[in-house]
Amino acid sequence: MTIINQTDIDILEDKVTLFLQRYAKDEKTKKEIAPYLAKISLEMNHLYQDLGFSNRTEMAKYMKEYFPILAQRKPADKLWKKFIYDSIGEVAPACATCNDQESCWACRV
Repeated sequence: MTIINQTDIDILEDKVTLFLQRYAKDEKTKKEIAPYLAKISLEMNHLYQDLGFSNRTEMAKYMKEYFPILAQRKPADKLWKKFIYDSIGEVAPACATCNDQESCWACRV
């Protein structure tokens, strides 16, 4: 899906939200954290950066806390944003212009 307008962005955000909600550990995570994380995932940096974490280890702890089953399923060699978008069959908006594709573990646009 090429993001070209606000409607496409909204659809993509909804897809990510629904995906994350399936793995939410509780109602708060489902209703608050999943939609927030979906919105942030549309930003143009690495997900951990856009969430304000210092590194990927902090991101992993966050995901393990709120989405434990999903955290278990994520391959160790894949970044969170890439994993989430691959899981819904889409490409994250940031991937088209990302300068870190070589370390994104098979990220190719």
